[in-house]
Amino acid sequence: MTNNHKTKKVVNRSIARSHFLLIILLTVICAGFVLPKYINLGVNWVNAKTHISLPNLPTKGFNLGLDLQGGAHLVYQADVNNILDKDRADSVEGVRDVIERRVRGGLGVAEPMVQTNKVRADYRIIVELPGIKDVNTAINMIGETPVLEFKTESNEPDRPLTAAETKELNDYNAAAKKTADNVLIEALKKDADFTALVTKYSEDASSKDKGGSMGIVSSVAEPEIYAWASAAKINEISSKLVASEDGYNVLKKISQTNGEIEVNASHILICYKDATGCTANYTKEEAKKKADELKKQATPANFVSLAKANSTEPGASTQAGDLGWFTKGQMVAEFEDAVFSMATGTISNPVETSFGYHIIYKKDQRISQNYNVSRILIQTKTAMDIVPPAEQWKSTSLGGKQLKRAEVTQDSRSGQIQVSLNFDSEGTKLFGDLTTANTGKLIAIFLDGMPISIPRVNEPILSGSAVISGGFTIKEAQDLARRLNSGALPVPIKLISQQKVDATLGSVSLKQSYQAALIGLLLVIIFMILYYRLPGIISAFSLGIYALLSLTIFKMIGVTLTLSGIAGFILSLGMAVDANVLIFERLKEELRSGRSLRPSIEDAFKRAWPSIRDGNVTTLISCVFLVWFGSGFVQGFAVTLAIGVLASMVTAIVMTKAIMRWVSYWSKEQGSRFYLGFDKKNK
Repeated sequence: MTNNHKTKKVVNRSIARSHFLLIILLTVICAGFVLPKYINLGVNWVNAKTHISLPNLPTKGFNLGLDLQGGAHLVYQADVNNILDKDRADSVEGVRDVIERRVRGGLGVAEPMVQTNKVRADYRIIVELPGIKDVNTAINMIGETPVLEFKTESNEPDRPLTAAETKELNDYNAAAKKTADNVLIEALKKDADFTALVTKYSEDASSKDKGGSMGIVSSVAEPEIYAWASAAKINEISSKLVASEDGYNVLKKISQTNGEIEVNASHILICYKDATGCTANYTKEEAKKKADELKKQATPANFVSLAKANSTEPGASTQAGDLGWFTKGQMVAEFEDAVFSMATGTISNPVETSFGYHIIYKKDQRISQNYNVSRILIQTKTAMDIVPPAEQWKSTSLGGKQLKRAEVTQDSRSGQIQVSLNFDSEGTKLFGDLTTANTGKLIAIFLDGMPISIPRVNEPILSGSAVISGGFTIKEAQDLARRLNSGALPVPIKLISQQKVDATLGSVSLKQSYQAALIGLLLVIIFMILYYRLPGIISAFSLGIYALLSLTIFKMIGVTLTLSGIAGFILSLGMAVDANVLIFERLKEELRSGRSLRPSIEDAFKRAWPSIRDGNVTTLISCVFLVWFGSGFVQGFAVTLAIGVLASMVTAIVMTKAIMRWVSYWSKEQGSRFYLGFDKKNK
C-alpha cells in the first residue's frame, strides 16, 4: 500500500481529552434517562449520608406494545352491503378514523393500532389497545354511537284489557294461587325438605340454584317479605302465602343480624331551573329564599302540611315528602351528610343538592336488621305483562344526527356543570319548531334510551343551542361531550373476535428479549476484545454508549416497543459492530504499512466511512419503505432499526474516534500488538 494519500490533521491531546469527557457526560445523562431507578438509588444513598436533598429523576418507563404489556385485540367486520363498490374502501377508512379518534380520546390509549384489512369480500378493522384492562369498556366506546333524542310528552292513556285478556289474566293467577297453596301444604309438613321443594317448584331463577336463598332482603325492594321476616323466628316457615309484586311466596327465615344505622325522615324540596328533574320556575336565588322562609315556619306538627302545600317534589301533595326508612348509600351525599348528623326530632336548615334545596325532618333512627330469607316463588301476572303501559314520551325528528358540536360549560348563575349542544341548520329549525310548539311543557333529552334531563320550555329557543344539565361531575360531562363529538360510524360494524392479551405473557416475552439482547451483546463484546484487543475494548465501550443512546431516543420520542421493535434494535446492534470491524481492519492495514498510530487512526476512520455510509443508507432506505407501506409490528421493526442505525453511525464515527484519539496519547507512536489484534503477521 502506498502512503501518498492526504492525511487528516491530528487532534491535539487537550482537545481529545475534552471530547472524551463530553462522551462520559453524555453517557451519564443517557444512563439517568434510561435507568432512573438505579440512579435514584444512588441519589437516595447520597442524601442519607450527606443530608443533601438531591432531587430524584422521573421514573417513567418505556411505551410497551400490546405483545409486551398486554391489552385488547379486537376484530370488527364492516357491513358494506348498502355501500356502492367504489365507495366501500373509503367508508371503511372512515370507520378506522372514527375508531382511532374514540380510543385516543375516550380511552386515553396513546399508542393504539387501528388498521383495515380486506379478506376476500369482507372488510375488517383490527384494533389493538395496549394497556387496556377492561375490554368491555373498550368495546362499548368503539362500537356504540351515543343515541341522543329529544322527546315530548305523550299523554296517551294506557289501553284497557279486553274481556279475553282479562280472562287470561285471571285464569293464570288463579292457577298460580292453587299451585302456591299446594306447595305451602307440602312445605309445612314435618319432614319436608325445603331445598328440594325449591328445586321442584320455585320460579325465581336468581335464587333457585341457591336453595331458594334471596340473601339479605330489602325493606324497599321486598317490603312484604321484609315485614314477614321481621316478625318470624329463625328457621320458621311462613304459615300463609306471602303475596309480593312478583307472585306468591312460601318463605323460610334463615338468619338475622344487626345492620347499619337507619333513618326515617321527610323533606320539603324547593328546586330551581336547571336542577336535576326540576319542573319549577324558581331561580336559584328565589328557591333559596323560599326554603329559608319554610324553615322558619316548619315544626314537627305542621311539617306534613307544609310539604304538601310547598314541596316541588313529584307526588308531594299526597306523600308529603315521606322518605321512609333508609341507610347510607341510598341518598345523595349532601343529603346523607346532613340527615345522619342531625338529632332525632329536629328540622334542618336548607341543604343544597343537585335536586335543589331540602328542608329535612328527621323523625327517627335505629339499627337496621338484616334478614336472610329463602323462598319458593310461584309467579303471577299483572295487566302490564299483557298490555305494556303507554309510552310517557314520544319521539321527535330532532336527535344526534343534527348535532354540530357538544362542549362542557358551566351555568353562570348556579355554577352547575352542563353540556352545551349546538345544532346544524336543520337542527336549529327543528329545535326552534319544537320549543315553539311546547312552550310551557316538558321536553325530555334521552341518551341511549335513558332520560338525562327533563327541562320545561319557558320560551321558544331559535338560536340552535340547548343545554343538558344532568347533575354531572366534570368527568361525566367531559365523557358525554367526547362521546357526542366522536361522531357516528359511517357504516355499521360487528365485533367478530376479541382477545385479551395477558400482561404476564408480555412480561415473559420482554424478559426473554432482554436476555437475548444481553447475551448477544456480551458475545459480540467478547469476540471484539479477543480479536481486536484494545480497539475491541474501545468498541465494547462504544456499543454500551450506542445502546444507551438508542434507548434514550426511544424514550424521548415515545417509541412503542414491541417484540418486532426489539428485534429491529438488536439487528441494528449487529450493524454497529460492522462499522467498528471496517474501521479496525482499516487501522491494521495502516499500521502494517509502517505509519504512526495517530495518523493511522484518522485515516482509518476517513477511508472506512464510504463503506459504512453506503451500507447504512441502504438499510435506512429499506426502513423508510417499511414504515411507508407497512403497518403495526412491521412499522415498529422499521422505526427501531432506523433509529439504531443512525445511533450506530454516530457512535462509530464520532464517539469511537474520540475515544481512540484520547487513548492513542497513552500508547506508543508506532502502535503495538494491542492495536493489531489477532494478526498472524504480528505474532
